[in-house]
Amino acid sequence: MSSKRLTVLIVDDDSTVAQTFARMLRWEGYDVLTAANAEIGLRKMESGRPDAVFVDLRMPLVDGVAFLRKLRAHEKRRHTPVAVVTGDYFLDEAISRELTELDAALYFKPLWLEDLVDIAERLLDGAH
Repeated sequence: MSSKRLTVLIVDDDSTVAQTFARMLRWEGYDVLTAANAEIGLRKMESGRPDAVFVDLRMPLVDGVAFLRKLRAHEKRRHTPVAVVTGDYFLDEAISRELTELDAALYFKPLWLEDLVDIAERLLDGAH
């Protein structure tokens, strides 16, 4: 990793998941921002300029796919590395296809420390 501390944004409506992921990534040396919903996450994308994003697929109002569509609509965020995380093992094929088209990697919960760090490193290697 570079000498610059890399920043990861975690967008998840489950505060326990968001805070657990944040603690694990901070412990590994990342700067971490969290957002309780997609709208806050999109605002933090502008103000915090994270290097990569973890977003929950299933959230009320605006889900992970809609968040990703809005993120990709902004030219400067079109190539931000994104990991979509879900506990839903029975995803509709159309959703899986759209996530691929939107250039997002799909991962399934639970994620342990090693998983989370590995995913963050893969996302950030692609970004730098």
